[in-house]
Amino acid sequence: MNRPAAQRLKEWTARLGLVLGSTLLLLVILELGLRAANGGYLWAWPNFVLGARTVHAEREQSRFLDDPILGYAPRPGYAADGVTFDAQGFRVTGPALPGDPVLAVGDSYTYGDEVSDLETWPSHLQAILGKRVLNGGVSGYGFDQSVLRAETAALKVHPATIVVSFIADDIRRTEMKRMWGAEKPYFDIEKDGTLMPRNMPVPPRPDPRTTLSFWQRTLGYSYLFDFILRRLNLLYDWFGDHIRVHEAGEGPAIACALTGRLVELEKTSGARVLLLAEYDPVVWQDPAFEAEQRHMAKDLLACAAKRGLATIDSFDALAATGDPRRLYGLWHLNDKGNALIAGLVARALH
Repeated sequence: MNRPAAQRLKEWTARLGLVLGSTLLLLVILELGLRAANGGYLWAWPNFVLGARTVHAEREQSRFLDDPILGYAPRPGYAADGVTFDAQGFRVTGPALPGDPVLAVGDSYTYGDEVSDLETWPSHLQAILGKRVLNGGVSGYGFDQSVLRAETAALKVHPATIVVSFIADDIRRTEMKRMWGAEKPYFDIEKDGTLMPRNMPVPPRPDPRTTLSFWQRTLGYSYLFDFILRRLNLLYDWFGDHIRVHEAGEGPAIACALTGRLVELEKTSGARVLLLAEYDPVVWQDPAFEAEQRHMAKDLLACAAKRGLATIDSFDALAATGDPRRLYGLWHLNDKGNALIAGLVARALH
């Protein structure tokens, strides 16, 4: 009675082995075929994940320094490809003008990724106001880092006004302790509602070789797998190095609580604080994404306004142009888009 069952098991095992072997052979053929078609990778077999992370880390470490409070901050005196930092680590906005400055902080939208020094919105704002504007934006910052940047910079430069800019993704970043391979500070909300800073002092950026998962150490060598993920637009998390410490969706409560620190900063520094919402270009392409981003941005602005802070929502002004996509480069506002943002801020300051 056991022989037929054993025989069937043997047959199914053989069939399974044949299917797996055939699938593996097909994958090998596809892998080699794609590499041959590309030409450059037939004999070179790098780990694509490690390569991407290494290039990113080297680029970031050239323009930024590890910082125990912020995670990383601009390298004073850095200059390359239309990007210049002054001796204090602020991106150049034009001639240094006298008087108490306007301090602008935020992420890559304030920093001005994809544009030159004088095409950022802080630079345009300086030209409009005729007074010094310090560009303290830093690529990749979460809303928590922007608030900390405002606090630390205000102690040094004594601004008359502080503009804190954000996109909705900055709120999500408050749920992380590592973003794009760089360690960052984060906050917990205690039972009594107070914010508790964590991961401080912030550890240095880790060596990319130590950050790969098992699958990234193995499938990372596959040109086929890389090809498929590129076509599916799934490389963000595959190449990115992010560590989550809060459940998805906790960011809005953390960001709202952080506006309390901005209220305190306004009191202690004597500077007026404005909270500015900017928008990712995908907002103008995907209605579902637009709804999510608008909801997050409006909630944070409402939280800030309830605490007495001045707020600016750029959505309607961008939408009123008819085709907001013309105001962007690949992922960030272009010169024309930044000029529009500067005009909104200038009107709010008058």
